[in-house]
Parts: sequence; C-alpha cells; structure tokens
Amino acid sequence: MNQALGAIAPDWSREALRAGEWNPGKRLLASLRDYQRHTVSGSWWSRQVLRRLAVLRHRFWSAVSGADIPLNSHIGGGLLLPHPNGVVIHPAAHVGVNCLIFQQVTLGTRGDGRAPVLGDRVDVGAGAKLLGGITVGADAVIGANAVVMVDVPAGAVAVGVPAGVL
Repeated sequence: MNQALGAIAPDWSREALRAGEWNPGKRLLASLRDYQRHTVSGSWWSRQVLRRLAVLRHRFWSAVSGADIPLNSHIGGGLLLPHPNGVVIHPAAHVGVNCLIFQQVTLGTRGDGRAPVLGDRVDVGAGAKLLGGITVGADAVIGANAVVMVDVPAGAVAVGVPAGVL
C-alpha cells in the first residue's frame, strides 16, 4: 500500500520466523508469500520450480495447521495467526495489514460469491464467522463466536449472534 495515500505499512516482523521456532501459522503464511512472489519475479524456469515448491510447502503446512487459506488470497502483510486451526478464508476475501485472526474463524460468502473485506489492524476473535460482501473498518474488533453479516465501522466492536455493533 502507498504511504502517500495514508495507508499504513505492514509490520513484517509479525510474520517473521525466529530460529528454531515451531509456528505452523507463520510457515503457512511464508509459503503463501513465496508462491505469490514467485508468480511475478524471476526467470520463467525459476518461477515454475520455486512456485511448485511453494505449493508443496503450502499443502504441507495447510494440513499441519488445519487452515484453509488459498494461494491466491488477498492478505495484507503482518497477519498474525497465533492458532491457525480451522481458519477458513475465501479466495475473494481481502484482509488488511497487521490483522489478528484467531482459531476457527471463517471469512466466507453467503452463496453470492461476495466475501468480506477487512480493514487494517482488525482483530477477529476465536470462532467468529464473517459472511457475505461486508466491510469491516480499520481498528475494529470482532468478538469471539460472533456471526457478522453487516458492515462494521472503523474502530467499532461487533459481538453476538447475529452480531450487533457496539
């Protein structure tokens, strides 16, 4: 994103692996980032080989972590997945920079193909379901087990089933 347009820069240290760290969520994101990087850079041969290796790593870490995050996802930098088990992100969903997504979260559609758009620095609690073509503003918080099917303004908190905005 462009700093001149007022967008924040991703904090890549949130996704960085430390030496010897066992973190399936970070490794899954690393394979996704590698795949996307090798789709556009390098020679044709290196792109083919490195992209296929990234696909294999992605499949492995998807199985280990129990997360379903497609390789063509639109995910901003600095995403934290402390417990990636059960996280499902639709390919059409957009996740802003420096977001936090806990376990068992679904960013999906309601059958019409439209998926959620999360702003920057959004925190999504465990078990939350965000469905349909909704927009969650920057710095919003989605409570645990909330079912969100309406837009959430920036800085707001959404809780409940169906979620209400506080």
